[in-house]
Amino acid sequence: MKFTGTNVLVTGASRGIGAEIAKTLASFGLKVWINYRSGLEAAEAVKTEIEAAGGQAALVKADVTKEEEFVAAIKTIVDADGQISYLVNNAGITKDKLALRMTVDDFNDVLSANLTSTFIGCKAALKFMGKKRFGSIVNISSIIGEMGNAGQTNYAASKGGVNAMTKSFAKEASARNLRYNAVTPGFIQTDMTHALSDEVKANYEKNIPLGRMGDAKEVADAVAFLLSDHSSYITGEILKVNGGLYV
Repeated sequence: MKFTGTNVLVTGASRGIGAEIAKTLASFGLKVWINYRSGLEAAEAVKTEIEAAGGQAALVKADVTKEEEFVAAIKTIVDADGQISYLVNNAGITKDKLALRMTVDDFNDVLSANLTSTFIGCKAALKFMGKKRFGSIVNISSIIGEMGNAGQTNYAASKGGVNAMTKSFAKEASARNLRYNAVTPGFIQTDMTHALSDEVKANYEKNIPLGRMGDAKEVADAVAFLLSDHSSYITGEILKVNGGLYV
């Protein structure tokens, strides 16, 4: 896969889908900046794995829900590399509860981690990448932001917001030659899904047309495509990676 840019920041890249995205992008020759908030050991493990495979990686600590920390992280990258070519807004949390039991704090915490952090990243990218008139941003959303889900009102709202916001940034940033897209994974095999019982997983899989959960690498490959030169005429798109569950 071809990339004109040289480096990428992946938020929340110390584990799960974020870690797989980091490793995949490094395999295509990009220098990957691995963002983490508190999981230093896990982030270092991802960096070590990338370097062992011949790739380039660096760590950058930041709580991306805080604008000053997120912007400072991007400045660190620009100071070190002279630019930032790509951004993957992946960091996020869940606080699942039925709506009647969900507090306003539960709702706002998830919006802050999932939606506000993505806004901060998208805005900062517009500023820093806009100066070079080059850049591509991919926001990691979710199938839940498209179809909703019981017990995930806050998560659905945050990811639905990411989808709408991605389209708006795409329109605003096109004059600066920046592209904004999003990926909406369906049920993907991660630490969270590994904890589910076989019965629960079987119930999920029977509703998926492809008959299985996705792999994090399949999400990472979709992200790589949207960042790469191969998608140079794609912006404002929401790419479904869900096995046909919500077509």
